[in-house]
Amino acid sequence: MPYKETETVKLYYAISEVAAMFDVNVSLIRFWENEFDILKPKKNKKGNRLFTPEDIECLKIIYNLVKEQGLTLDGAKKYMKENRSSVKHEIKSEKKQTSEIEIRLKKIRKVLIELNEKL
Repeated sequence: MPYKETETVKLYYAISEVAAMFDVNVSLIRFWENEFDILKPKKNKKGNRLFTPEDIECLKIIYNLVKEQGLTLDGAKKYMKENRSSVKHEIKSEKKQTSEIEIRLKKIRKVLIELNEKL
């Protein structure tokens, strides 16, 4: 029986992992945490920040507003405050899209594995 890779879903990500995801410095993630009240990573006993997938979705929005759209921090804060419900909706819909894509890809992978076994 062939090896089947299982997907590992993490509940928490270290700040270094999050910084690598966005290709930014760890200090920028800490700075954004202080600037945006929507970001509330948990901290372990040592005080290390632990980011949830929801925190990462919030960071995607912040990154988009600041780095890609070029808003100032005040502009991004204002946008997020004025559009709090749509920002939350954005996060939910993005998670739903991601899971739908994941499901499709898993189905395609299954078909490809079955085809490969028949060869």
